Amino acid sequence: PEAVVKKYLEEVKGSPADEDCIICMEKLSCPSGYGDTCECSTIKPETVGRLTNCQHSFHMLCMLAMYSNGNKDGSLQCPSCKTIYGEKTGTQPKGKMEVSTFPQSLPGHKDCGTIQIVYHISRGIQGPEHPNPGMPYTARGFPRYCYLPDNEKGRKVLELLRVAWKRRLIFTVGTSSTTGESNTVVWNEIHHKTEMDTNLSGHGYPDPNYLDNVLAELAAQGVTEDCLRQ
Repeated sequence: PEAVVKKYLEEVKGSPADEDCIICMEKLSCPSGYGDTCECSTIKPETVGRLTNCQHSFHMLCMLAMYSNGNKDGSLQCPSCKTIYGEKTGTQPKGKMEVSTFPQSLPGHKDCGTIQIVYHISRGIQGPEHPNPGMPYTARGFPRYCYLPDNEKGRKVLELLRVAWKRRLIFTVGTSSTTGESNTVVWNEIHHKTEMDTNLSGHGYPDPNYLDNVLAELAAQGVTEDCLRQ
C-alpha cells in the first residue's frame, strides 16, 4: 500500500498550505488524524503529499488509510475531485455478459436497430473484497436485460461497458436501494436501460440524454475512450 501512495503523490517540501486535509479534517500543518490508527514505518504522520495530476494535497498517511480501507487494487481516487490514478477495479462477483442485436428500434432512435446486453450473475459466497467475507450473497433479478441503440454512440457505450465489466465495475455486493436487502448484488453507479418501450420508470426510452449521461458515469469510474485505444 505504501508503494501505491508514493507512486501517485509527491511529498510537499517546506511548510504546507494553510488548509484542511479533507480526509481527516485536520490542518495540513498538523499531523494526520490517522497517526494513531494507521501505522507505517516509511510515512510520518506530518508528511503531506500532492497528487501528481490534479495537484490536491493530503496527509500521505490519510491517503494510506483511505487506500487500505478500499479494494487495494493499485489505483487511487482523489477524494476532492475524483480523478483516478491507475486502473480502478471493482468488486463485481463472477458472471457472464452476453451481447446481441435485433432490427427493432428503440423509441427516440428510429434510424437504427437495438443492442441487447444480458448480464448473468448467480448467488455465491462473499470474498475478502466484499462487505461481509464468507457470508452468502443473493443475486435477484438475473439475468438482467439492458438496451442500447445500435448506432455509433450506442456501440461506443457498449465497448466501454465491456471494459467496465472486465474491471468488475458494473455490479457490486451491497444493499438494494429498492428493497433494502443487504448482502445482495446491486448496480454500481453506471445506469442501464432495462426497458425498451416506456420511460415512465426512468429505466427505458425515449431518453435523449441517456448516452451522454452513461458516458459521464463510465468516465467517473475511469472508463473512457482512452481505454479502447490501449
